[in-house]
Amino acid sequence: MRHKIAGRRLSRPTGHRWALYRNQVADLLTHGKITTTEAKAKELRSLAEKMITLGKDGSLASRRRALAFITDKKVVEKLFNEVAPMYSGQAGGYTRLIKLGRRVGDNAPLVQIQLIK
Repeated sequence: MRHKIAGRRLSRPTGHRWALYRNQVADLLTHGKITTTEAKAKELRSLAEKMITLGKDGSLASRRRALAFITDKKVVEKLFNEVAPMYSGQAGGYTRLIKLGRRVGDNAPLVQIQLIK
């Protein structure tokens, strides 16, 4: 039984899974939208929203916490200077999932996760 165990494993070891999350959050913040599987997008959504909340705070401690997760200074600069100010009056719900159908190779459900403007 999986009582009180949160999150998905995505058939990856922990380090690989966290690297995947970091890369996808960085790509989402850079491009504004990405296409991925539904399970990955649902995990990505909470992490991306936490990063945007850190960006809204704007403090040095928040910037360092964002840099500890994202590790790309240009993406963190964009997060704090461009992305987070768009959501200054909004208390959550910064992303949207749009279902795109199924992937041809393995029939996995695909979604597009995008930042709501």
